[in-house]
Amino acid sequence: METENHTTVTEFIILGLTDNPILCAILFVVFLAVYIVTIVGNISIIILIRSSPQLHTPMYLFLSHLAFVDIGYSTSVTPVMLMSFLKERTTIPVIGCIVQLGSDVTFGTTECFLLATMAYDRYVAICSPLLYSTQMSPTISFLLLGASYLGGCMNASSFTGCLMNLSFCGPNKINHFFCDLFPLLKLSCGHVYIAEISPAISSGSVLVSTLFTIVVSYIYILHSILNMRSTEGRNKAFSTCTSHLTAVTLFYGTVMFVYVMPKSSYSADQVKVASVIYTVVIPMLNPLIYSLRNKEVKEAMRKLMARKHLLF
Repeated sequence: METENHTTVTEFIILGLTDNPILCAILFVVFLAVYIVTIVGNISIIILIRSSPQLHTPMYLFLSHLAFVDIGYSTSVTPVMLMSFLKERTTIPVIGCIVQLGSDVTFGTTECFLLATMAYDRYVAICSPLLYSTQMSPTISFLLLGASYLGGCMNASSFTGCLMNLSFCGPNKINHFFCDLFPLLKLSCGHVYIAEISPAISSGSVLVSTLFTIVVSYIYILHSILNMRSTEGRNKAFSTCTSHLTAVTLFYGTVMFVYVMPKSSYSADQVKVASVIYTVVIPMLNPLIYSLRNKEVKEAMRKLMARKHLLF
């Protein structure tokens, strides 16, 4: 029996976005500010929705959970990225890497399901307003929320389960700013076929099903809006949909660039930039998109500020 001398990898080295010290200092300040705005903005959205009775509807219930998911999504990635700017050598244990990937996939997948749920909610509200109270009852709303989180956990298990069965015994440098699947598979010294196929099928199913739900919902929504006789009603319907469509376009556009397009069509640096957008930048933009482009949110914010002013 022949034995091979392999050193089992116990930790990975995160190479990060750049090794230029000056650029690292600039990027640290920039992304620290982005992370602070992300946390403050999303927490503010959650507090605003919880404290404003006029926002106690399924649409804003889903939005508050989207804000919570964005906090988790950004937090699963950003702290490690910030550490890589400060330290010359940023390491993470193998199990820590798997946990980070699992949490990233969980929150990212849950966001897909929440965006699809929000599209369905707008479809019911605009196309079947008389049935809205029954089709989007509190029970159904919480079931949809539970299904979104369950779907996120199930998809993440396909990633972490495959990685737990892989062995790492060669190079341990991850050419990324967090533990993403494809850079990790390149470092495995075993067979990675199943580890490539299983997450691809699982994630592909999520992307196709949620995007299909969103597209079909908005086809019906657009048809209903164009048939509205009231200009005011048409404008109100458009205003409640544009924020969601903006968030969907940004999120799905960057995710599909990284995970759907052929790997040979872009470089590792382009992948890093796209990954920064959907894991770090978009969670910061979502509260701004939904607050600046939503009249009901702005009105609730005005009333809340007026109440606070009266108290003091």
